[in-house]
Amino acid sequence: MKAKSFKGNSTGEIQSALIKSLADGFKPTVAFVFISIKQDRKAVSQMLHKEGIEIIGATSCGEFIDGYEDKGSAVILLLDLPRESYSILFTAIDGKTISEAATQIAQSALQKFQHPAFIICSTGLSTDVEFFDGTALVRSIENVIGPQVNIYGGMAGDDGSFTGTYVFTNGQESDKAIAALVLDETKISMQGMAISGWQPIGVYRTVTKSEGTMIYTIDDHPAAEMYLRFLGKEVTAGGDKYKMFQEVGVHYPLQMEKESGEPVMRTPVSINKEKNALQTDLEMPTGSRFKFSLPPDFDIVEKVIEDASKLKEASRFEPEALLIFSCAGRLSALGPLANAENEGLSGVWKVPMAGFYTYGEYGRAINGKQEFHSTTCCWVALKEN
Repeated sequence: MKAKSFKGNSTGEIQSALIKSLADGFKPTVAFVFISIKQDRKAVSQMLHKEGIEIIGATSCGEFIDGYEDKGSAVILLLDLPRESYSILFTAIDGKTISEAATQIAQSALQKFQHPAFIICSTGLSTDVEFFDGTALVRSIENVIGPQVNIYGGMAGDDGSFTGTYVFTNGQESDKAIAALVLDETKISMQGMAISGWQPIGVYRTVTKSEGTMIYTIDDHPAAEMYLRFLGKEVTAGGDKYKMFQEVGVHYPLQMEKESGEPVMRTPVSINKEKNALQTDLEMPTGSRFKFSLPPDFDIVEKVIEDASKLKEASRFEPEALLIFSCAGRLSALGPLANAENEGLSGVWKVPMAGFYTYGEYGRAINGKQEFHSTTCCWVALKEN
């Protein structure tokens, strides 16, 4: 398998880069397109379609390839996958649940391949401000394929505007949909990792009352009060302490314990002042155990790159392409270190790479289950067998 990645800040730049990529006779069959909502994604899709290239695309909160990162542009990874080794599936959430749509995709994948694996781009937020349930997607695919299934990918973004996200393929687009590149794992191998890098602090705490994404008590104490005290904030009536959450929550995520493997991250997003409750981006059911996190620093980046290096050395896997799906919250929390993380992963594998900042990530932690993640970096490397 051959791969090439390129970037562009306008339709013209993208077309010029595409022509240059094909000039040596390269004939890609698949393109991953990660593109800002500011760019003309339909024009980009049409130019790729004219070249006979199948597309799996998502709008983003920032885009990157090896040696380049920006916001408001487009990046593309081209692959010459054998057409018998993959299938691109697209299901809009029209009149059905996310579970029903994901089940449909999984059943279609099983009809095509005995051992399917998935690279998923789902929408993150619809134009009517409905968030996509990534956990339902993962569990529904698992229920059809089995717990051994590999699922990596990310939720589309919208440059942080929260106005609506999109996924698309050739001639299809929706703000409520799942787009999947299904791979035949007997022909294409993948190796990936979901890792946050955040370091835990203190003892385990227990969610003693919650409903949906709202946590009311932690260790039988008001959840908002406990979180604010962890941050060293004074708990006073009313006030500015409630204004800091969009910026602070991603710096201090909660690390929820799982039955096996690494914890999964849950990010505080707001406080309900009247109920002294803490709202997180994803559910933390009553009985969940978690630890607080230390503030972000370079150790997070070092951990991500070190674990990828260890996996490469242990497996001796030699991939031909790399995809990275990194939470938009990491960009907010880590700043320039987020780019250093992506470049570090690119340096580990030394193959063409493309990725984007997401509203949620799909992947498997080392020794863990498939999960839908928050504030996490998920990467997957591909190789033709």
